[in-house]
Amino acid sequence: MMQGLDYYSIILFVIATCVTPGPNNVMLMSSGANYGVGRTMRHVAGINIGFPLMLVAVGVGAAAIFQEYPRLHEVLQVVGALYLLILAYQIASAPIVDLGEQSGKPLGFTAAVLFQWVNPKAWVMAVGAVLTYTSPLGAYSLQIFLIALLFFLFGSPCSMAWVFFGQYLRRYLGRPQRLKIFNISMSLVLVASLIPLLTSLPFAQWWS
Repeated sequence: MMQGLDYYSIILFVIATCVTPGPNNVMLMSSGANYGVGRTMRHVAGINIGFPLMLVAVGVGAAAIFQEYPRLHEVLQVVGALYLLILAYQIASAPIVDLGEQSGKPLGFTAAVLFQWVNPKAWVMAVGAVLTYTSPLGAYSLQIFLIALLFFLFGSPCSMAWVFFGQYLRRYLGRPQRLKIFNISMSLVLVASLIPLLTSLPFAQWWS
């Protein structure tokens, strides 16, 4: 094993952060319930390829850019919050159709990859992993790539668990009213996931 990396600790970190609720997992569960497992696979692939790529970018160079221009990171956080609010509205207002029909359009691969850059939880995970688990011992760049690989290997099953959970819920969401309540609930969870981000932004001090 490579000197300087605690693989067991990193794997526990990956599982703990990838399996807990967050924007990605809430959207996967909602997609699994509304579109099924098969139609959600591109969304899953976008997350589990997009996030490791983001982590590598953060570890190799993006962190230095944001350190030089901290306002840029704040702007990106605001954009992410607004985008999540739009997604929450779209989920809550989605037309209610027969779950057996192949209607509607789940999030695609490219959109899921790009979404990682405006996902508040993804930023916390990426920066936290880089700052906590890299070490001056050994090759830094290789450490970043290995951490990203562990996120891909152990994060992917966590994502699939949420999709299967959403798929499992389909049998209980056959009635339009139940599906509507579920979609509204998921949109509220997405909004709630923004609270830590919104309270940390500079303009939040205006209300304190």
